[in-house]
Amino acid sequence: MLDDDLAPRVGARLRSLRSERGLSLGALAADAGIGKGSLSEIERGVRSPNLSTLYALANALDLPLAWLLDEQPGAEVSSPGIETRLLGTTGSADDAVEVYTLRLTPDEAHRSPAHGPRTVEHLVVTRGTARVGREGEQREVSTGEHHSWLSDVEHTYEAVGGPCEAVLVIRQTGGA
Repeated sequence: MLDDDLAPRVGARLRSLRSERGLSLGALAADAGIGKGSLSEIERGVRSPNLSTLYALANALDLPLAWLLDEQPGAEVSSPGIETRLLGTTGSADDAVEVYTLRLTPDEAHRSPAHGPRTVEHLVVTRGTARVGREGEQREVSTGEHHSWLSDVEHTYEAVGGPCEAVLVIRQTGGA
């Protein structure tokens, strides 16, 4: 979930971009795989979306998650099994680098939907052990280790044996 101060800004950004692109509420909701009523509540700032919902919307709009988070360092969002904090961004909407801290809790895998075809994730574990990567190709990464993967398919993050902390860098590049 988003913090209460950020939810209205995320909703306004979504509504503005949907309008600019000439998308109906129903069309964006369908593209993101969420309910039309849920999207309406998010746009009005009365519902705080979780990380999975935000990624579904960002992917449907072909934008980095950080753009929906108003590119605000310190913005936090979570879903079961994962808490993220945006550290910073650089670049543009179609050539972006996003940097996050992650806190993973044991016994709850977070499944992230596929991102754009040229999106690569780099994860460095700072404490604990995580099982991460593309569905069916996950790898265990321990403190001080790094793993990267093309995130154009569903991928997972899961703490192994206890809580885990990591830094995640997501690079989304435009072009063919």
